[in-house]
Amino acid sequence: METTDVDVALAAAAAGAEVVRRMYGADLAHLEKSPTDFATEADLASERAIRDVIVAARPGDTFEGEETGETTGVTDRRWLVDPLCGTLNFAARTPLAAVNVALVTPDGVAAAASVDPIADEQFWTDGSGAWVRHAGADRALVPSARSLVVDVNCDGKRDTEFLGAQLIADPAFREVFAPRVLSTTLAVAWVADGRRAAYVTDGRLDGSVHFTPGIALCQAAGCVVTDLAGDPVHTGRGLIAAADEATHARLLALVAPHLERLG
Repeated sequence: METTDVDVALAAAAAGAEVVRRMYGADLAHLEKSPTDFATEADLASERAIRDVIVAARPGDTFEGEETGETTGVTDRRWLVDPLCGTLNFAARTPLAAVNVALVTPDGVAAAASVDPIADEQFWTDGSGAWVRHAGADRALVPSARSLVVDVNCDGKRDTEFLGAQLIADPAFREVFAPRVLSTTLAVAWVADGRRAAYVTDGRLDGSVHFTPGIALCQAAGCVVTDLAGDPVHTGRGLIAAADEATHARLLALVAPHLERLG
């Protein structure tokens, strides 16, 4: 039987997740980028495991990893890999992290997986539907805003103002929603599964190894996904991924004053 791109994405993400799970809680060396931004031995080992699976199955494709950069292939297909999203959590023995793999083609994202290595949940999409796999069984992802919990990414660039911190401090936002700062893109997958009402981040996300799988999951699950101004995602800055139209509209109104001030 032919191995599909979804099979490769799931196998690659699972290989990385197994490495992360095995190394969780260990005393790992840090390769510092800044005091709060670093890679660990687990990041590097996970990326190697993911690369091995992808190269074996799709040797002609381009591979772009968070830690090792890009290896250009001979096709127009690109694998985006974040081997451990939530490294700071992981290094602090906090079980909130994701292993992200996505295949981008000229037609869009063909396959993506965002795996929780500690809970052993595989969120995945083939571009048409979205599911979570646990203990060998798949369940369709169904968004819901019932919790009113909104995850806000506050981990922006240090040399520019970042919307997340302002939104968290906004009384109007906290009057409507319950803010959380999970500090891993696992929370984007949780919007698709109804565990979060929405996710908000600033920044430029097109071609991001961190966000591409989660965005694809939310779109396939039927979430409302736009940039911060309500335009198609990647048109402008940032991301609002909301469970439904009403939640999205409320968030647009709350974000707008901050977006205008930032310019």
